[in-house]
Amino acid sequence: MKRTSLLTEWLPPLVVIVSAFAIWEAGVALLRVPEFILPGPSAVWVALVKWREAIWFNASQTLYTTLVGFAMALAGGMGLGLAIGYSTLVYRALYPLLVAFNSVPKAAIVPVLVIWFGIGTVPAILTAFLISFFPIVVNVATGLATMEPELQDVLRSLGASKREIFMKVGIPRSLPYFFASLKVSVTLAFVGAVISETVAANKGIGYLMIAASSRFEVPLVFAGLIVVAAMGVALFAFFAVIEHRLTGWAYRGPALTV
Repeated sequence: MKRTSLLTEWLPPLVVIVSAFAIWEAGVALLRVPEFILPGPSAVWVALVKWREAIWFNASQTLYTTLVGFAMALAGGMGLGLAIGYSTLVYRALYPLLVAFNSVPKAAIVPVLVIWFGIGTVPAILTAFLISFFPIVVNVATGLATMEPELQDVLRSLGASKREIFMKVGIPRSLPYFFASLKVSVTLAFVGAVISETVAANKGIGYLMIAASSRFEVPLVFAGLIVVAAMGVALFAFFAVIEHRLTGWAYRGPALTV
């Protein structure tokens, strides 16, 4: 039964991925698209093997900046989301400011970060933090704010204080929202890190892609894209597994892991 469940879960996306790569390869071959415009998966694989050491080095840098920025967003977003969800005053004071700040394109902030901190790792970490911070705040606050008033009334009638309701009911109830935000934010953190690396960095996948594109090594550019996508999918799946184990109670059927 368990083996059947695993096949049902993993076989469809595997078939789709393999089919997409096959169609990609066939389309490039049939249309005779030049490699410097759109390389086929086989050419990208050759680039992955040929430049594996450089890709590994730069991918490690991107993963590091992404995880550090995401960890900062996780700590700050969780704390601020809990504060906004707990206090109406904090919500009214900070939420409009957060929405306004989130409306600013993060790519426009990168040059400012470079002026403040110079070219390198710090702007990439801060960009990853800034772009992944808001979804965590919003989802945690939403999970707390949408707790049914009837449930709160029943708990108060039983003698529960606001703090007890918040700690024992509000926080557990917001966990599905929290994990949903993590799956979104961790992929956004990669976006922020790579954006910064393409603008102002001397290492990382973004820097590697810019350097490769300047030499028209398009297979290497696509290799960088695939590596970033693979890392994003891996972290997404990691948090999906944790969500499935910790918040299965929140679903009528089997908890969704994607």
